Amino acid sequence: MSANAPAPVQQVAEKVAPAPQKMSGLQLYSGFAFAGAVCCSVTHGALTPVDVVKTRIQLDPATYNRGMIGGFKQVVAKEGAGALLTGFGPTAAGYFLQGAFKFGGYEFFKQQWINQLGLETASNNRTAVYLASSATAEFFADIALCPLEATRIRLVSQPEFASGLVSGFGKILKNEGIGAFYSGFGPMLFKQVPYTMAKFVVFEKVAESIYRTVDKETASDGTKTGINLGSGLIAGFAAALVSQPADTMLSKINKTKGAPGEGTMTRLFKIGKELGFRGSYAGIGARLFMVGSITAGQFAIYGDIKRLLGVTGGVEISK
Repeated sequence: MSANAPAPVQQVAEKVAPAPQKMSGLQLYSGFAFAGAVCCSVTHGALTPVDVVKTRIQLDPATYNRGMIGGFKQVVAKEGAGALLTGFGPTAAGYFLQGAFKFGGYEFFKQQWINQLGLETASNNRTAVYLASSATAEFFADIALCPLEATRIRLVSQPEFASGLVSGFGKILKNEGIGAFYSGFGPMLFKQVPYTMAKFVVFEKVAESIYRTVDKETASDGTKTGINLGSGLIAGFAAALVSQPADTMLSKINKTKGAPGEGTMTRLFKIGKELGFRGSYAGIGARLFMVGSITAGQFAIYGDIKRLLGVTGGVEISK
């Protein structure tokens, strides 16, 4: 055979790599859920010290009145550096569950809307699809998160209450019943649902505007991670501002149990009246830093884990 003769067809075919098969069904949404669980658990857990200071400022603004840096110094001086990790257990565990429902649910409900409306209609009304999908996903995520968040706040606001997640959870369950875990469910919804709606919509819109000038198909993994970080940071600032009043109320309502016969709504109105507008934004500086960092990290980690897992079956409706 001549050296210049074409290679056999079979040899050429062997060199062509098969196109990667897209995931679907349970495998696809399990990947979304796992990526969401890890990104939320890691980011919220890492910023536990900031959350401790933020919660102290919200619950006792008269004492913790020196801002975020001053609050760190006050906590360390009064209780030692270890106090900054108070509530790490319920934070990491709670947001692992919440992240799975939030991100996995967002992708799932977004796909259901696309199925119902059709791809073109969903794309033309994508803001409404993002809002509806994120709100529904967050509702179910909060059912999972609420007991652990109630335990975390009790540990942070009352350091002597219990030694950690298991003992604190058990003590609340034994002394106050399962209803105590959901005393803050109302304000949690008021906080988390608008927060998540703002978070996903702003992220999607910012990323979409960036990808109008950057080719997503040819962009490097590092470029994509950077875009996710920047879009997530802006989304986090927006989400923090929208949800701050309810976050303060959630901290207040979980600090102590209510008076006998006092309903959740009665307590909420009472707390809201006591706080006022200015009081409801106590600790906003610490929370902007915390939520901005958390959200940027979440979307960066979420995107990276999806790429590593090959979770590529979701439908995009951005333009």
